[in-house]
Amino acid sequence: MKSLLGFIGSLLMINICNGLLTSRLNYMSSSNYITKEWFWFNQTLDHFSPYDHRTFQQRYYEYLDDFRIPNGPVFLVICGESACGGISNDYITVLAKKFGAAVVTLEHRYYGKSSPFESFTTENLKFLSSKQALYDLAAFRQFYQESLNLKLNRTDVENPWFVFGISYAGALSAWFRLKFPHLTCGSLASSGVVNAILDFYQYDQQIGESTGPECKAILQEVTQLVENRLAINGEALRNEFGATVLKVDGDFMYFLADAAAVAIQYGNPDKLCIPMIEAKKAGKDLMDAYAEYVKEYYVGSFKVDIESYTQEHLKNTESADRYHLDLCKNVFGEGVYPVVDSTNLYYGGTDIAGSKIVFTNGSQDPWRHASKQVSSPDMPAYIVNCKNCGHGTDLRGCPQSPLVPEGSSKNCSSPENVNKVRQQMTEQIDLWLSQCQTAVVQWLITTSCSVDK
Repeated sequence: MKSLLGFIGSLLMINICNGLLTSRLNYMSSSNYITKEWFWFNQTLDHFSPYDHRTFQQRYYEYLDDFRIPNGPVFLVICGESACGGISNDYITVLAKKFGAAVVTLEHRYYGKSSPFESFTTENLKFLSSKQALYDLAAFRQFYQESLNLKLNRTDVENPWFVFGISYAGALSAWFRLKFPHLTCGSLASSGVVNAILDFYQYDQQIGESTGPECKAILQEVTQLVENRLAINGEALRNEFGATVLKVDGDFMYFLADAAAVAIQYGNPDKLCIPMIEAKKAGKDLMDAYAEYVKEYYVGSFKVDIESYTQEHLKNTESADRYHLDLCKNVFGEGVYPVVDSTNLYYGGTDIAGSKIVFTNGSQDPWRHASKQVSSPDMPAYIVNCKNCGHGTDLRGCPQSPLVPEGSSKNCSSPENVNKVRQQMTEQIDLWLSQCQTAVVQWLITTSCSVDK
């Protein structure tokens, strides 16, 4: 059996059947949202068929308190691969105040309350793809602009739009600008995983680097203990972690690997490493220490459903508020496989050829190796350098669980580095919005002159 760190890398692969690791941050508290009131949009099921005219109800949210009527920008915040409970009170809230922006969020198809079907059979899931999701965003953007014009009693007016996303939603943000440059003034891709990778060993390497040599060695020792005790008395070991439902060794190891990775990914390495290092120095049983961390932090703070790690759970086709797609062969059968090469061919991977896209990445984030990290013309890339700057730190702040109001950076190990990157991305947003607004003004003047003639 692979080591704990090796298991992380082999299982957490980008673009597995168009599914990514679902964000497990706990956003249940109402204080984590600036609004939780939702609305409905009648969305097209298949954007690529001239014959299929079916539709489904897609949920969205809007926040207009800071909107500078009538010509302020509209910030489209993309929800990713999880139920969308509202518009998060993160750093985008600060940006909305600064720019006088309306904020709208669209829930991803098949998640939360935006599922086209009651059953998640393989046949029904064929409409779940990034391509369909991008067209969902484009259709919604057009719908919302028209509804905004209707509210303001005007026609043929375009507000400046800017798109935001974190992780998979960050990739969608970049791809939206790539595929629909006429519909947005620019995009921010925070930890945007634009490069599809099948054997994502870089994730492994970053976990090891981010934990540091002492903690890494301890985790490897824990792995050896797990393997030994699984062979001797697996049932007793599962019981120690409160995971007796995970009968398959692979499922159990996947759960243990995820528990460690999440602390690093979301910028909380001390939550994992400090108690493990202290236990090692005190001569305590490392397995007991790791079990305590898993139960208190991963299951306790993140409210992880242990049963969701069972392959049988993944095969359950009944509609639910949360699910994730992984282990394609076991769940969907032999005929379904990752389309890594074609995905990168279609979007460009890290050679994405869009314009006016900001890429931000946390230095401790293992997913950054699937993102664009090197600046190129019209696509600046920034790394947030600090010990606990993980996945989406530039927008979420520190810590990420529980989420801090307005993405506060004061508890980051290097708040000045977070704020520096925020200043850089704000300058880009300001520049591109001003360019967009100038173009709109010129268009209005030209149109007006034509009408007068």
